[in-house]
Amino acid sequence: MPWKLSKHPHKASTNHTWVRSSEDYVLSNDWDYDAEPQLREYHWNVSDAEINPDGVYRQMLVINGQFPGPLLRVNDGDTIKVVVHNSAVNATSIHWHGLYQNGTNHMDGTVGVTQCPIAPGQSFTYEFKVERQSGTYWYHGHHGAQAVDGLYGPLVIHGKNEKQLQKLDYISDRIVMVSDYYHDLSGALLYPYLAPDSENSEPVPDGALINGRGSRDCSSVPHRKCDNSTRGVDNSFFSLAPNAHHRLRIINVGAFAEFQFQIDEHEMAITEVDGTDVWPKSYHRLNINPAQRYSVVIHTNVSTSSSFWMRARMITTCFAERNPHLVSDIDAIVSYESSGTTKSPVKTPVSKDWQEALWLECRDLNTTELVPVQAVPAPSTADAFFYIRSNFEIGNYRLSRGFFNASSWRPNHSSPTLTRTIAGLKAHNETFLPSSPATINDAAFVQKNEFVIQTTGIQTIDLLIHNFDDGNHPMHLHGYKYFVLAAGHGAPPRLDPLRGPADRANLQPLYDGLDLSNPLRRDTASVEAYGWLLVRFVADNPGVWAFHCHVAWHTEAGLLMQFLTRGEGLGALEVGSEHEGLCKAKGIEKGAGPRDEDYWAVAR
Repeated sequence: MPWKLSKHPHKASTNHTWVRSSEDYVLSNDWDYDAEPQLREYHWNVSDAEINPDGVYRQMLVINGQFPGPLLRVNDGDTIKVVVHNSAVNATSIHWHGLYQNGTNHMDGTVGVTQCPIAPGQSFTYEFKVERQSGTYWYHGHHGAQAVDGLYGPLVIHGKNEKQLQKLDYISDRIVMVSDYYHDLSGALLYPYLAPDSENSEPVPDGALINGRGSRDCSSVPHRKCDNSTRGVDNSFFSLAPNAHHRLRIINVGAFAEFQFQIDEHEMAITEVDGTDVWPKSYHRLNINPAQRYSVVIHTNVSTSSSFWMRARMITTCFAERNPHLVSDIDAIVSYESSGTTKSPVKTPVSKDWQEALWLECRDLNTTELVPVQAVPAPSTADAFFYIRSNFEIGNYRLSRGFFNASSWRPNHSSPTLTRTIAGLKAHNETFLPSSPATINDAAFVQKNEFVIQTTGIQTIDLLIHNFDDGNHPMHLHGYKYFVLAAGHGAPPRLDPLRGPADRANLQPLYDGLDLSNPLRRDTASVEAYGWLLVRFVADNPGVWAFHCHVAWHTEAGLLMQFLTRGEGLGALEVGSEHEGLCKAKGIEKGAGPRDEDYWAVAR
């Protein structure tokens, strides 16, 4: 099978040098927002290590020996250069989630789409300019399901007008990453998930982490090697000055679980969504799906106590299977400390939970009341409309796979879509130059495993994603933010779900009454189970861009399609010899998900 476990795993760390300090995720106040654009260079060594973030030891991927990955902090206009050396047993790649990569499509980091994997023992340099965006982002592995194994970290982009766009002042700013957590490697979980007769059996997490930390009762997992008594294996801690406002940048870096997030007795004012600043809107609890980001501002003026629980609860009704070892909640402590640092032992919080009923539905927070500060109207009409049916099907050999329309994605590790497109355009291959300005390109690509919509020039695209699955799908579009126009339960208005719409005219009731004056712009929005989602984006960014469900298991099951936008200019893109050399290295398929043919003998 393609995924591989190390025959010589690293010894378990005993000094806990792998534990990243919580202070690493606090954004210092001396940052120069007005600095001249500059090169910000980093050198990363990705390696395997056996560590115990919640007490249970398992092999994970670490960056420069630490988990989670380091905070990258830059200004709009800066150039990011990250030299990645892969010392791990499996191949890898790094995707920069939410970044436009305008002019640097080959730096997007998506295996099978924009690059070949970085083979074990090899290096690759990601270098790109950050332009026309700011806010909260993150990076993660995009080869197989490697983010499950710890390859992720936060990325913050500051705009020169950040203080003006954030409508609430705050004295501190920090990262809060919430994540489901598995005690097994992603490869070991993928193989049975994709095996015959495994429909609707996504791996259920074992627990959760906040900023890479948790604390497991080792007696609850007697079958595991576990030690929760050493430094670093504990709940995260946030020291906040009292009687002040503080910004928390919340990122769901997990594989599967939707979380409901809260801080006892503190309202949270949402001020940013996926890099879009919004007018403040207060909530007691915040639902956040995989890959989504929300900034909230809290006021530390509660007089009932000096320490409070921060709670992140998985919505377990989203899980089709049961894990008897699951601990579905993860807590951290928020403590009022005048100095900003802890001088004495923190009291165990006795704070009160909010009294509202817990959310049981698997869908996004209702964002219709979140209004962008910078008003950008959506185009009044679209140039093209595409209906995307999302479902799982049981095919040959009883294999359950995810489909967008009639396509189930299988990555080409040695010849990515971008590489073939550039070569085809340089050879004047007419299949890469369709006559229609926006069409499904089934001439250059075999739609069975590569569903590619190609546009020429600047086109406005409407996507209606109709979910026939019983699971929620957070849909992420690389290279863009889209306008979230509408979403709903069941079938879209007047749609015959058995036939699908012949054209946009069949769905006029869906468009009637839409407010296009300033809809929310984001890069990851969810289509709920048996529901629908309507988004619009202006296809003006040259490149090949993945559009996929950000549940890690669903991507590996095939729920990924691609947009080849402004493709007529890609023939001139020079990706460089290092990029081309990735595809020639040995071992590029190590760490990939299992192939369908791996199961043929099993299914007979």
